[in-house]
Amino acid sequence: MNRLLVNSWILLLLYAPWPQSAAAETQLQTIPFSILEERQRGGDHFTQGLFYDGQRWWESSGRYRRSWLAEYTDPGANPVRRKWLARNRFAEGLTVLNDKLYLLTYKAGEVHVYHADKLQHLKVMHYRGEGWGLTSNGQQLIMSNGSGELVFRDPDTFEVVQHLKVQGGGKNWSRLNELEFAQGLIWANIWQEKQIIAIDPESGQVRGIIDLSALNPAGRNHPDTVANGIAWDKAKNGLWVTGKYWKQLYLIRPAGLGFERTSRVSNADP
Repeated sequence: MNRLLVNSWILLLLYAPWPQSAAAETQLQTIPFSILEERQRGGDHFTQGLFYDGQRWWESSGRYRRSWLAEYTDPGANPVRRKWLARNRFAEGLTVLNDKLYLLTYKAGEVHVYHADKLQHLKVMHYRGEGWGLTSNGQQLIMSNGSGELVFRDPDTFEVVQHLKVQGGGKNWSRLNELEFAQGLIWANIWQEKQIIAIDPESGQVRGIIDLSALNPAGRNHPDTVANGIAWDKAKNGLWVTGKYWKQLYLIRPAGLGFERTSRVSNADP
């Protein structure tokens, strides 16, 4: 190879634009948020699932021998109804779809179905593996199991319809926990993390991260005191968030990802 050609290659290597690093290409957006409201509640809730329909709240609280499902009109007041699970059942995530409430269990492989209005137990359906979080896109149930994969299920049979791998940000996502479907995205707590991630339900791509560190209650540094619980408030255009043993619920509004659209806000407390 002649000297002119060698020099040309050297100049090309020196001055050619280098591609961005993998970290720069895969860095995820941190989504800022504003706090719209704060509500007090009891500090004995081991929150696993949270749902709000604009008038009523449903919450599941875990642990063996003390798991329960409750309905509230005010999360700071006593429940309107409460159902205790069997002592050998550990309550997990819940959601409401078509007047039915679906409640997962941790390792029993059972999803319990209730009439949402009366918490009347209707039936039990079964699945393999662990149950963690549960939400709905209006047609199907969407379940997490502690992995980095979400499972779409038929609400009538609980049969698997689709698997969705969560990806993005150069991370191997895992420990997806409580779920909520809002503004066309799946919002997920990460177990033992102070984060909520926004997931595209079509591609599984993570669209952004909400850092809840600023909401961590003072003086509660126990490893079980983690962020868990997301409920969409459609009227107020925000997400109610809380955690296990947290004495507060916060209504936050993310900046973007659909929440920048204005909506009519009710003046009445839900």
